Amino acid sequence: MGRGKIVIRRIDNSTSRQVTFSKRRNGLLKKAKELAILCDAEVGVMIFSSTGKLYDFASSRLGMSCLHPSAEGLEFDER
Repeated sequence: MGRGKIVIRRIDNSTSRQVTFSKRRNGLLKKAKELAILCDAEVGVMIFSSTGKLYDFASSRLGMSCLHPSAEGLEFDER
């Protein structure tokens, strides 16, 4: 038997929200790394926390240099 569906909505409890963010962030970064390895693809991911902290992954040095300059000067909604 599989897992039940979860309702996607904002988590009200800030501690639970932070724990969920950390777990999902780590999972997303792991999937990005796996995609880059398995498919020999250039992959770049930028994640901003609710406090504005940046978490990123790039499959190559060239990709990393492309990620950070593009974040400069953007409004939060554009990210």
